[in-house]
This record gives sequence, C-alpha cells and structure tokens, in this order.
Amino acid sequence: MTSRGEDEYDYLLKVVLIGDSGVGKSNLLSRFAKNEFNLESKTTIGVEFVTKTIECGSKIIKAQIWDTAGQERYRAITSAYYRGAVAAFLVYDITKLHTFQNVEKWLQELKDYADSNIVVMLVGNKTDLNNLRAVKVEDAQIYAEKNELAFIETSALDSTNVVEAFEQIIQIYHNSESKFGDQKEEAEEKYENTIKGKQSEGISNHLGNGVKLTKREDDEGGKKKKSKKCC
Repeated sequence: MTSRGEDEYDYLLKVVLIGDSGVGKSNLLSRFAKNEFNLESKTTIGVEFVTKTIECGSKIIKAQIWDTAGQERYRAITSAYYRGAVAAFLVYDITKLHTFQNVEKWLQELKDYADSNIVVMLVGNKTDLNNLRAVKVEDAQIYAEKNELAFIETSALDSTNVVEAFEQIIQIYHNSESKFGDQKEEAEEKYENTIKGKQSEGISNHLGNGVKLTKREDDEGGKKKKSKKCC
C-alpha cells in the first residue's frame, strides 16, 4: 500500500471561528494548531488562518481554520468569507454574559452569509476561570439544542477539550459528507464569484485555494502528511 506524503489529502475544507472580540478564538486556534497559548494575544485584525491535516477513518482532511475579527469595524471584510465555510465555531466567554447573549447575532450572521448546511458548534471558552462563570452550562446546552448546534466547553489556557472540539466538528462534517458532496460545484462557483468580487478591494491575495471544499483526485501530484487521527 502506497504511503501518503505531505501534499496529499482527500478533502480541503474551511472552518471559521466567530464570536465577540476577546473570547479566546485566536488562542483556541493556536492551542490546536501549535499547542501554544499567548497570555498577551493581540486582537485579530481582519482575517487570519492556519492549516491542520487530520486523518478521519480512511480519509485525509486538510482543514484551513480561519480566525475572524470580532469587532464591528471588520465585519464588512470577514462576512464575505462565510460563503466558503463548511463548519464554524461560535465562541463565547463563560465569564462574560454579554458574549453569550451576542451568540444570537453571530448565528444570524452565519444564516445570512454561510451555506445553509454549515456545521456549527457552540463553544464556551475559558473553563479555567470557572470560579468566575457567568453563563451556566445548562443555559448554553438549551440554546444549542434549540438551534440544533453541537456544544462543548473548552479552555485554551489548559487545553481542556480543545483538540476534542476540532475533532468533533470535523467528525460531524465527515459524517455529513454526502450532502456536502452534492453541493460541491455550487460551493466552488460561489467561491470563485466571491473572489472575483473582492479582488478590486485588495483582500484576496492571501486566500490561496482554501476557502472552498475541494476533493483531491487520485491522479493529482502532491502528497499530504498525516497529522492527528480523529475519526
């Protein structure tokens, strides 16, 4: 059996992290991708992303995980990128009630801009500060069930459930793969139209090919590195 190298993968998918500024999106991403945490993490400006390759069963999935700015002044930039996403983390800070209350706004933004079949996970971050908790687990669970969202609580600081959150959302996506596959061409067309529309604004130069769901064919050249087994 031929081993897979570092450029080979079966699916390339885009995952976005959304939520208010300061809830810990960047540190969740950093903890998952590089096992790092920065106590002096700066506010994200615009959009940043990292890639992570994960093995799900017999499939190699390369995820491009996008960290989007939470401030209102950047909404015009980031909203365009939802169209290519197949999964989203909706993050709030368990110690700040208003960040949970604003989840409704973020969910509506997903409904406005993202594909209707996007997989969404509600993430209550900063469980290391449980003594300062302002959002009950039960309230978040009820909200998630009402809106048909997956739900998990995490701590980017001490790593609690961080890897599990990313693996679970990819597993949910992987289990729903067939319905996404039927919409692959439509998603790619939306992506191309989005990029064409944004080129004049000078914000597409760092996108690469990662904002659309892409299946690699067997006859393509590159090879891809296996990373972490999740499914």
